[in-house]
Amino acid sequence: MTEPRILFVHAHPDDETIGTGATMAKYAAEGAHVTLVTCTLGEEGEVIPPELRHLAADKEDRLGEHRIGELARACAALGVADHRFLGGAGRWRDSGMMGAPSNDDPRCFWRADLDEAAGALAEVVREVRPQVVVTYDDNGNYGHPDHIQAHRVTLRAVELAADPRWAGGEPWRVAKLYAYATPRTVLARAIAVMREAKLPFDRVAGLDELGSGVPDGQITTAVDARAYLPAKLAALRAHRTQVTVAPEAVGPYFALSNNLGQQAFGTEYFTLLAGEAGPPGPGGRETDLFARLT
Repeated sequence: MTEPRILFVHAHPDDETIGTGATMAKYAAEGAHVTLVTCTLGEEGEVIPPELRHLAADKEDRLGEHRIGELARACAALGVADHRFLGGAGRWRDSGMMGAPSNDDPRCFWRADLDEAAGALAEVVREVRPQVVVTYDDNGNYGHPDHIQAHRVTLRAVELAADPRWAGGEPWRVAKLYAYATPRTVLARAIAVMREAKLPFDRVAGLDELGSGVPDGQITTAVDARAYLPAKLAALRAHRTQVTVAPEAVGPYFALSNNLGQQAFGTEYFTLLAGEAGPPGPGGRETDLFARLT
């Protein structure tokens, strides 16, 4: 195989780090070309630091502008040099949580024309020519409309990029398509451990508050990137408006604006949506997203 190339498609700044940051850092450090596409600026995020809370109430979406800088610093911490906003920065707006009034904004990503958004992503696919693409499952991991839309857009973009009838560069067929996910048993074990720890948060998030995870049998791939957990934690700290990271002495824990403790995982998990799985490793799962491609 020529240079390994992998494309991650995420909805908002910080999603890339929380879900796949260690994996991104691992592959970047190992010499793969890692590309991140972010679909919105995260304008609907709730701001944690008191001195920055004025950004959340700003009608000119200065929070989104601020988060561009946070994302750039997070990418630097992960070693990711190739980052793009889908359609350009601010093309689609953060939709907010499902059922929020912001879902009705005609600018929001949830209301994006599927073929227009997928076409913008297909152009990136044809330019970068990744063997592997990673996004969300059809529920967006926990039902966020922008995550669900990112899943739909990514699947359509992969189809368009491979179709010789679609104009916009040379056709490219992605070999493997993944959704990142976390097994329920891993989440449950982390919650039990955190409840015994002294975390600087209100309390530990429960399974329902973490989207409950997926059944273990749905997980096809486990990437051991524990060596890159420090890079992931540094990237989480870069997303200062959205994330509070526990002191290093406490452990690899963080909280969002709800101040509920979560664990930052060094081993990250995925479900193969399309393509041929590699040979099974421990637990019967692939250990490399590029398995069978190298």
